[in-house]
Amino acid sequence: MKNEQIKKIAVSAMLTAVAFLVTFCTVGFKVSGFLSLDLKDAVISIISLLYGPFYGFASVLVVSLIEFATISTTGVYGLVMNILSSGTFALVCGLVYKTKRNFKGAIIASVLTVVCVTAVMLLANIFITPLYFQMPTQAVLAMLPTVLLPFNLFKTIMNASIMLLVYKPFTTALKKARLVSTLDNSKYKVTTKSVVLSVVALIFLVLAIFVMLWLGIEVKF
Repeated sequence: MKNEQIKKIAVSAMLTAVAFLVTFCTVGFKVSGFLSLDLKDAVISIISLLYGPFYGFASVLVVSLIEFATISTTGVYGLVMNILSSGTFALVCGLVYKTKRNFKGAIIASVLTVVCVTAVMLLANIFITPLYFQMPTQAVLAMLPTVLLPFNLFKTIMNASIMLLVYKPFTTALKKARLVSTLDNSKYKVTTKSVVLSVVALIFLVLAIFVMLWLGIEVKF
């Protein structure tokens, strides 16, 4: 039992480090000058799917604090928004998948995660952004349909799509390396369900990109 706990912590620490590396590599991806387009949630969510929402949320806190102390340009505002966004992502997908660890559960977890993260971040933008930037709430409300809603949808769908694409192959690799032994004993195979899951994830990813292009939202590097 103690050995299993050590493995959980080791794998979680490894994925947390990868999540920060992803954040570091995408720190320059900005929308409207203050919205960060990163893919760390796709990495952190694997921890939640593997070990549950507690481990996932712990990773969110670690990555957010390290980012705050090193590469963040938005200070406490960025820290709070990171914890809200990534924390909601990790908690929702982890909780849902914990109750239904199968193909259907993965789809439901992804959809609910997109809805919940988008809703939470829109509320956060309405109440927190005006305070941080000292701007009228009406100005933020005007940005909801043209910037904030499509951005949060795009970012969350992108992370959820990548999560669906890499979770099963990645966890299978961990099992072969004997780093994960708490999953079922089935091996990863290319089945109809796995193909459908990959196609759905790719379709969502492409649609998200087209929405951003259609709305004319520029991502600056």
